[in-house]
Amino acid sequence: MTTTEYTVTGMTCQHCVASVTEEVSELPGVTAVEVDLASGALRVTGDDVTDEQVEAAVAEAGYAATTA
Repeated sequence: MTTTEYTVTGMTCQHCVASVTEEVSELPGVTAVEVDLASGALRVTGDDVTDEQVEAAVAEAGYAATTA
């Protein structure tokens, strides 16, 4: 199990946090998602989850993610 940190841009409220959390949580292999609105930090824990999958899920929520 690995934990990877990303920076998410474009979030402005708790609804944004909820949207990102929901999309990333649905990825196969993800066991935990933590999003911090103030810093834009996204921490994803899981097995066999690629950066591309996480970035695509964040994009589906309407935001952009890059590895921290």
